[in-house]
Amino acid sequence: MTDAEQLIWQHIRGKQILGVQFYRQKPILNYIVDFYSARARLVLELDGGQHFDAGQREKDKERDKALSETGILVLRYDNYQVLMETDSVLESIHSHVENRISHVWQ
Repeated sequence: MTDAEQLIWQHIRGKQILGVQFYRQKPILNYIVDFYSARARLVLELDGGQHFDAGQREKDKERDKALSETGILVLRYDNYQVLMETDSVLESIHSHVENRISHVWQ
């Protein structure tokens, strides 16, 4: 895991966010996502520098669309953001989890 992935994992593992379980490196469709919560139908992707390349951005967009078509929301954060703005990233994740589990996703 990257430093950013390790940092986020420390805060989401063990049902730390609203009792919601997250899994690491979860296969979904033809992809392996960084983190996934089935209950919230939520994917967390932490992107390194390679994701800023135009070709990779297009692949990420296609991947996000395919996951979205199954009802999964994909949240993307870049590694720098995770490492430098950890609290705001965690607040964002918490807010999305809360919103998702308060709807039909239970």
